[in-house]
Amino acid sequence: MKKNLLLIFILYAPLLFSQELTGTQLLKKAIQYHDPIGKWKTFNGELFITMEIPEKQNRDSHIIINLPKQYFSIKSTVEDKVTRYIIEKDSVSIIFNEESKLSNKTLEENRLSKSRAKLLQNYYTYLYGLPMKLNDPGTIIQEKIESKSFRGKNYWVLKASYKKEIGNDTWYFYFNKDNYAMEVYQFFHDESKNDGEYILLSDEELVNSIKMPKIRAWYKNSDDTYLGTDILKSSKQ
Repeated sequence: MKKNLLLIFILYAPLLFSQELTGTQLLKKAIQYHDPIGKWKTFNGELFITMEIPEKQNRDSHIIINLPKQYFSIKSTVEDKVTRYIIEKDSVSIIFNEESKLSNKTLEENRLSKSRAKLLQNYYTYLYGLPMKLNDPGTIIQEKIESKSFRGKNYWVLKASYKKEIGNDTWYFYFNKDNYAMEVYQFFHDESKNDGEYILLSDEELVNSIKMPKIRAWYKNSDDTYLGTDILKSSKQ
């Protein structure tokens, strides 16, 4: 009888634990793993990122994020083209191949704009600020979490959506069951269509005491098409 009870506990313990652990609690544990001393709120640091895309030239980017001063800059190099955006609070500067006085033709041909600068700021601040960014206002955390298998590994899965003024995508975050490290995230524009992408995270880079994903490999949800990989370094090498 005791053996039967032990077997039942082993089989159903993960399910029982997932019912007891709420989304808020899971997020707290994940943040404790990635940002144990709470450095993200005052983050001031540099990221060096190489983007590898199939059949395209690599893009090397040097990013500076200073949250207290509301400062963001990104300098990206693709072959002989060097683009730099600088955002200081509400001020946006665009520099292309060391020139700041740019014609409309140059802006259009190279897809340069203030709106793109803001887009890049939001993109990099959000992705490299995860999972801490899930505490931002407007984020809706589903309290019921799941135990789910993804590509052959079991995870605790947290679902997040956003208020309409923030965004319409639905996100799922997959956390290691042993240490709560974030190892996968996935988003859908319309989940019923299985659109959007999933991102596999591997290795870690310590940046200002924060454990950030070193390698992010992107794939389509619909057919697992590989889209590209971002490689993070905390210093220029």
